[in-house]
Order: sequence, then C-alpha cells, then structure tokens
Amino acid sequence: MLHSRLLEYIDEVARLGSIRAAGARLHVAPSAINRQILMLEAELDQPLFERLPRGMRPTPAGEALLAHIRGTLQQYRETVADIRDLHALGSGEVVIATMTGLASGVVATAAASFRARHPRVRISIRTMGTQDILHAVENSEADLGLGFNVPSSTRVEVCWQMNTRLGVVVSPHHALAQLDTIPLARCTPYPLIFADRSMLMHGIVAEAFAKAELDIEPAFHTNSIETMKRLATSGEAVAFLSEFDVAEELRDGRLAFRQVRDAFSNNVISLVRRDKHGHGLATFLLTDEIMGVLQPGSGEANA
Repeated sequence: MLHSRLLEYIDEVARLGSIRAAGARLHVAPSAINRQILMLEAELDQPLFERLPRGMRPTPAGEALLAHIRGTLQQYRETVADIRDLHALGSGEVVIATMTGLASGVVATAAASFRARHPRVRISIRTMGTQDILHAVENSEADLGLGFNVPSSTRVEVCWQMNTRLGVVVSPHHALAQLDTIPLARCTPYPLIFADRSMLMHGIVAEAFAKAELDIEPAFHTNSIETMKRLATSGEAVAFLSEFDVAEELRDGRLAFRQVRDAFSNNVISLVRRDKHGHGLATFLLTDEIMGVLQPGSGEANA
C-alpha cells in the first residue's frame, strides 16, 4: 500500500460504526485498529470518534479527517486504475469528430505525436459539420469533438475553448500579405472566397461586410475549407479563415494570415468530449495532446 492502512481503518470504522465490524471486514484484529486510532488521537490531541454504547460515531474533528481520507483513497484508486490502463494501452481506438481544416492541421499533428508513443492505438479522424460534431459526441459515436462554434450541451464536457476570430488568408506573394492588419475595404478589389450558407462562417463574414457597408459579390462559394485554401494559394483570391484552419500552410509558408481591422464577431474553437464518465485512458491522453497543440498564440483561452 502506498498509503498507511490507518486510513482504511478509520474509513471502515466510520462506515460500519464499529471497530469489531471494521476488523472483520479488513481481516485485522480489532485491538490493532483501536490502538492505531488511539495513537492518532493522542498525536492530534483531539478525539476522532465518540465511543457510544452501540458503536462509534465520528466527532467533528473525525468528520474533517474523513473528508481528507476519502479524497486521498479515491485519488489513490484512480491512480492505480490509470497505471493499469497504461499497461493495457497497447490497443484500442479513439474517434475524433472535427472539421476539415482542423483535421489536416491541429488534429493531424496531435494524432501523429500521440501515435508515435502509442503505436497500437488506432485513431479515427472523421470530418463533419459543427452540429454533427456535437451529435457524434453526445451519441458516443465519437470520443472527442473539435470544431468552431460548437453548440453548448449538458451532455458534453468542454475541455478547452478559445475565441479565435477569422482573418484574411492569402498567398504569401499577395499584395495584402505585405500589410500587418487589413481593412475589409482593401479586400474588395480581389476575388473573394466565401463559405456557403450551410457553414456558420458564412454569417460571420457576411455580417462583417454588411456592417462595414461594403457591397460585394464573392467570386467563389464553397463548403470546403480545403477548397478555400487551395483557391487562396493559387492566385489573387482572398479567403476568410482562422489561424487554426491554416496552421499547416502557415508553417510551410504556403499561405499568409492577417488580422482584419474591422473585427469579425466571435469564432470560438472548442474541444469537447462526453461528460466525465466512461472515458478510457487513451481518450484522456489524446485530449492532453490536442490541447498541447492548441495552446493559444492569440485570443482568450479557457480550459
């Protein structure tokens, strides 16, 4: 035992209300349990139990100590279970529901790093829309969900969250890439790439142009973030995405990201999983791996 048997003695006496019953449950002589409790009471200079005609009842000091003991024993049991799970982590599968841009960037990076250490754990990455991500996690079709503007739900736990506003995404050779920040009006002479109306991103971008009183006609509409990035890479077209959508391209120098002076409304990225019950250790470890990749370079993050 990592912890003293005395913790178990006190816990069982309090639960059963009797030193004799605790001794029978733990296969320990009642006199040994009584001696240990008396020694601790002498050390604390406080009685931990009231000795009643029909048993033992914790004093206020005993109740305070019991709260500590039970928390310690629970943490110990969880740690032992995690150690056993580590031994068994040679197999299993973790399913992640996410969006296309995040799948090729953040999720791919975290998954590759995780699997280098746990090569027999399978990782399934499924791309889908925001609402479908939530449904997949709620219905146990996915262990983790990562997406933008994921609706709140009492059936999922938010592991990490950050407000990351959209910005201008262009080729590094584009004239706009020479600016530190870009007014929306400077984008209008170029072919604009809009998300189609099936994506929440469309409303964010369209609302920003409307507030700036800019009358525009996008050259491209698509529900594919990969298509938006490809169009931006190949010429003068301007896309509106988050830094997380283009993380891989920014590292490789294939695209440039610039903040927009006319602020877009909130665009919150969230990492979610089913509520706290029923997770395997692989899911928890991969959660930590993704959170490590997601560490914010800007914006406000909440764990």
